Amino acid sequence: MSVVVIDVQFSPANNEWSALRDATQAAETAGFGAAWVYDHLAGRSLGGSQNLEAFTLLGALAASTRSIGLGTMVANVASRQPGVLAVAIASVAAIADRRVFLGVGAGTSPAGRWAAEMHTLGHPIEPSVARRHQAVERLLDVVDEMWSEDRGEDWETFPLPRPRPPLIVGVSSDALARLAGRRADGVNIAWNHPRRDELLAVASDAHTLSGRDSDFTLTTWTRWDDALLDVEHPARQTMADLGIGRLVLAELGPVRPDHIANLRPAGGTR
Repeated sequence: MSVVVIDVQFSPANNEWSALRDATQAAETAGFGAAWVYDHLAGRSLGGSQNLEAFTLLGALAASTRSIGLGTMVANVASRQPGVLAVAIASVAAIADRRVFLGVGAGTSPAGRWAAEMHTLGHPIEPSVARRHQAVERLLDVVDEMWSEDRGEDWETFPLPRPRPPLIVGVSSDALARLAGRRADGVNIAWNHPRRDELLAVASDAHTLSGRDSDFTLTTWTRWDDALLDVEHPARQTMADLGIGRLVLAELGPVRPDHIANLRPAGGTR
């Protein structure tokens, strides 16, 4: 049975910057583990009328807070060249001067729910699932090279984050879960995913078989519900039994910083 750290995620599609800042500061005061940001380019993807770019927002939050963890959940590897993505999160880590997380995903299909913003921008979307997964692995390759302690001289002036940001892969298929288990530091999956338990097991087994001597964090997310702050909640009990390490509570609507500041998440530490 694991101890579950409780994290937050607030929507930039339905909140101004000042509200996002105040809510994140309130979450830090209340003792939440980390604040995660979405990676979308238009507000309609999250049911809102605006949006803030993920790494710009993350850098601003890094400068506005002191101790709460920060991360992307999840950065679309199709939106940025992998080296740019690695430099972006390393830059956030330098500003934050604490641990940050790089959560990544393979992106949508051309006909997927999230494709509209990409089509509007004329951004190509790879139709092959396998190739979208290859793009995730390519990012992992670049990160390993850029952030290595014994990296080559070509990499010497790229930002080197310390501590190294844990890499969390958002998964919804066996293939991506296996890739995450072999190469990443954890997975993220929606709590209501119909194959949640199977995918968590696939990722965990792949990590064990990889022989890597490192922590592997199982992360899940669900819509905000104050009741889930109670460690005795049945869903929290199930999460602990499954070995979930982090629970991200996502508030998609307007945030109330005063309410968040008065909450007391029961769980592990950051």
